[in-house]
Amino acid sequence: LCPTRYHHGAEAIAAAPEHRAETLYVIGGLYGNLPALDAVEAMAAAEPGPVRLCFNGDFNWFNVDDAGFRAINQRVLRHSFILGNVEAELGTVADDVGCGCAYPESVDGDVVERSNRIHAVLKRTAQRHPDLLARLQESALATRWRVGRLRIGVVHGDADSLAGWRFDATNLDDPAQREWQAAAFTRGNVDVFASSHTCMPVMHRLDSHGGKLIANNGAAGMPNFARSRYGILTRIGCRPSPHVALHGHILRDVHVDALAIRYDHAAWQKAFLDNWPAGSPAWLSYFRRISDGPDYTPAQAFARRNMPEADLV
Repeated sequence: LCPTRYHHGAEAIAAAPEHRAETLYVIGGLYGNLPALDAVEAMAAAEPGPVRLCFNGDFNWFNVDDAGFRAINQRVLRHSFILGNVEAELGTVADDVGCGCAYPESVDGDVVERSNRIHAVLKRTAQRHPDLLARLQESALATRWRVGRLRIGVVHGDADSLAGWRFDATNLDDPAQREWQAAAFTRGNVDVFASSHTCMPVMHRLDSHGGKLIANNGAAGMPNFARSRYGILTRIGCRPSPHVALHGHILRDVHVDALAIRYDHAAWQKAFLDNWPAGSPAWLSYFRRISDGPDYTPAQAFARRNMPEADLV
């Protein structure tokens, strides 16, 4: 179930105030991982010039302890941020949409039920911190950026909805979606959509439409590939990245890269288990991924879309 209040439409991005950056980090799906946030800030500090951080939702999830909830939100709220479905549902009275993820039908019902139980615990924690909850509820659903000559729409789900799944790898590969994809860039008046929400990274380039790019970072706070233990962020910069990129493109002289967030795995696993011991809803749904990564590979995320890099006008 996806509430109508989640629908913002790409047209809202076209009309939004434009923020500027020399280098922009888009960090989606932090999921309460403080060691990953430490790593992101260290990466930004190692850049040769100024960096803006934009958290595009779901920076909360496993941080159901009061100290963890305050630490994540106090630090994230110093930067630019938009709501994910997790944050959007923290301040609601009703629980009719659960975690608000609007999972596709292919997702097992037990996973959905456990996600709703996780969110219910997080929501009770959030209600004990009304100052942070008030700040969260003031946030937008999408934001607009410019880096060099590149226009960027930062969203959580897809171009039209906070919980949309059209920037999922499966949908991006669907020929039936190509007309919608092209129209979304026109309606949003952007060259790049930077998203998250689906928990699986993908970069999808549309050279046939003048060089457009959809960059979904997957998850900043969990492994994204099998047998890996790092998160991913999307870096958009006028200069090349000082960090080795997992994958990237150059559009209009601007570098768009997927960067690994190599956080302290042992510290994160301990923090997770302190809140979500064996047998708990989060442990059942996520511990295997946190320990060993999901059944997903860089080839699935990037190689099939690995078009030759070009400096597009």
